[in-house]
This record gives sequence, structure tokens and C-alpha cells, in this order.
Amino acid sequence: MRILFLVQGEGRGHMTQALALAQIVQAAGHDLVGGLVGVTQGRPVPAFFADAFPAPIEAVNSPALVFDKKTNELKVGTSVLNSLKKSKVYFSSLRQIRDAIRRHRPDVVVNFYEILGGLAYARYRFRVPIVTVAHQYLAFHPAFPFPPDKPLDKQAFLLLSRINSWGATLKLALSFDELPDVPAEHLKVVPPLLRQEVLDRTPTTEPYLLAYVTQPGLRVQVEEAHRQRPDVPLRFFHSGVTQPEQVVDDTLTLHAIDGKRFLDVMQHCRAVVTTAGFESVCEAFYLGKPVLMIPQPNHYEQAGNALDGQRVGVGIASDSFDLDRLMAYLPNHDPAANARFRQWHSRCTELFLAALEGVVRKK
Repeated sequence: MRILFLVQGEGRGHMTQALALAQIVQAAGHDLVGGLVGVTQGRPVPAFFADAFPAPIEAVNSPALVFDKKTNELKVGTSVLNSLKKSKVYFSSLRQIRDAIRRHRPDVVVNFYEILGGLAYARYRFRVPIVTVAHQYLAFHPAFPFPPDKPLDKQAFLLLSRINSWGATLKLALSFDELPDVPAEHLKVVPPLLRQEVLDRTPTTEPYLLAYVTQPGLRVQVEEAHRQRPDVPLRFFHSGVTQPEQVVDDTLTLHAIDGKRFLDVMQHCRAVVTTAGFESVCEAFYLGKPVLMIPQPNHYEQAGNALDGQRVGVGIASDSFDLDRLMAYLPNHDPAANARFRQWHSRCTELFLAALEGVVRKK
């Protein structure tokens, strides 16, 4: 089976999932012929992905989300306007995708939530089947807990996920837990795709908490929480820190962003405080760590992730760094939820290969 990947390059989550699936399909003897990565115009494919992806890579200019530099709040209107201004660039990108499909002659294309994939299939009506992969497609499942009181945000989120999956033979919805498929939506529920570096780790529990937040306002909250509860050891990763390890006092250590060090610290922590990005929450869940999930401001998708994680027992959703609430929750966290997640994840290889091979057989 010849497989071509199309990957959203915004953030690390979709690229990390693509690397995990690449390992699965190659171990099964399938041929990964290439990867197209959607990036902001003028930016390269992130090095961590380019260095690890086991096939030729091609960058494709793609629309990007815009966040406020001070608050990290998602600016929906600005994101849309910027994309419209660059429409000529993105039409060229659609032709680039068309040419890549013709050149590689894949049996199936796998799209990791790259909007250009849906637009290309709508424009060119390729005969090659496309399978879309993302946690976001769980929004088409009746069990997904939408954040309340934001009907316009909900419709925008659903529309974006619909556009991403235009032309898809099958949508693979990454889920914290096993749920029934939704045949009317061509939706199959599958386990998350996790890095082998996570799966190979044996977790232990030390007394410190791990915090990783991107919003400048939350950094202030973290520092204030530490002043109020200096008895709680805290290791804090933040983009504003330049040193690998900066000891502030006996119970607070700051870290610069580093993927391997972050996993090292997560492996041994007591609990995790992070934004509600699906990938990092899943990694903590797999390693048995309760999570305080704080969605980025105005980020509807992350708000839904936090509620969904709370539904299955990952931890608690919050709009602030509420250390007292987290500490009160920890004695009541049910480790059986983590065990169920590990059991669900153990079927990942089986379910993904069956889905892709089934689509190719039917084409």
C-alpha cells in the first residue's frame, strides 16, 4: 500500500501524530511515499518533524491561525482576513498538492487536519481515496461535550472540521475513550496516536507538579499560586525562559521549552497543569498523571478538549491556574481511568491498519 501524508504544520500535535502513524504503517510493510506539510508562508517545516519523518517532505504554503502576542488569545477574524488576502498563494498550494498526488501515485492519502487537503479534494475530485485523522472530528459524534453558550464558535468549529474533511472516504476521530462509530458521518473512533518516546516510559510519582502554559497571563497566575502555596513543589516550562533549568527557590524551578526534558519531567511528576491541547493531555493521561486543563482564551476547540478530558477522568477543566482546586482533586483522582485509556490505546495499531487497508480494498 502506497501512502501519502498531508499534515497541518500549525503547532506540534498533528505532526507528532503523523510521525506515530508513519512508524505504524512502515512496521506493517507499507510504503510511505512522501509528506506534504502545511506551513505559514516563508517558514520552514519544523526541524523536529523534518529530521524524524522517514520519507521525502515538501512544504506547502497554508493558512495559519493568528494569536494575540500579549494574551495568546485566538483572533478568529484576523485569521480569516489574512487567509483571504493570500488566496492566490493558496490556489498555488492546491495545484502543488494535485501535482504531488499525480507524481507519487498513492493508494491512499492521509490528511492530518490540513485545510488545503479538503479544499484540494473539493476542487480536483481526485479518485485516490483520502482518510482524515484528527481529534477535532469527534465533534461530529453525539458524545462530544460542546462548550455552552457559544453557538457561533460552535458552528465555526464544525465548519472548519467539515472543510478539512471534504472528499474524505473515512474520518478517523482520535478519542480519549472507545465510542461507537457514526456511519452516517463516515466516522470511525480510534485511539490517540502517541509518540514511541512516550510509550517506552515507565512512570513514577515524585511530589512536584509540572506546569506548561503559553499565555503570559497564566505565567503571572503560576507565580502567584507559588507565592500562596510554597509548600507545593513546581517545575514550570514557559517560552519566556531561556535557561534549560533555572532554580528560583526550594520549590520552584523554571525550564526553557524542550520536548525531551518535558517528557522526562512528566514521567516522574505528581500531576500536570497545561493548556488543553489534545496531544499533551493524552501523553499525561497515558503516563497516569492527573491534569488541570486550562484552554487558551477564545480557543473553542481547546475548551471542548478540556470538557471531553474531564468526561473520561483525565482531570479537571479550569479557566485559571487554580492550585487549591487541583490539590483538592488529587486524592479523588481515579487511576482506573488511566488504566482504561492504556487498554484503549493498545488497540491503536490494529484499528489504524484495518481502517486504511479497508479503504484501499474498497476503492
